[in-house]
Amino acid sequence: MGLLNDFKAFAVKGNVIDLAVAVIIGGAFSGIVKSLVDDVIMPIVGRIFGKLDFSNLYLPLAEIPAGVEPTLVAVKAAGIPVLAYGSFISVLINFIILAFIIFMMVRQVSKLTKALVKEEEAAPTAPAPTPEDVLLLREIRDALKTR
Repeated sequence: MGLLNDFKAFAVKGNVIDLAVAVIIGGAFSGIVKSLVDDVIMPIVGRIFGKLDFSNLYLPLAEIPAGVEPTLVAVKAAGIPVLAYGSFISVLINFIILAFIIFMMVRQVSKLTKALVKEEEAAPTAPAPTPEDVLLLREIRDALKTR
């Protein structure tokens, strides 16, 4: 029973729930960034480099038999080992974009946190009573008691 209670206490902590939500949103966001890279950025980069299709860039690690189309999909389907560096370039660009977006989000949260801390520090607080104030309050209390 102790292990189950410990797990429940761990699972319902705010940070764990926040992390779970972040992972789910990150997964969905990853799909958006993947589409951005594959469908928007890579075609533009390929066009700049002379109509180059990055998804089809590979280096065969064995002889390609006659009759096999020289596309990455066909070569992989034929069971020929390949070094698909075009796919790696796409994944690398995807990672760089995601890392940059996460960096910007963390940076903004950090700035917001610092601003909130500064506001809390700048908020005026009631001054601590001085010994004279305490003595005066005691005199007033004693005077009220004698009435």
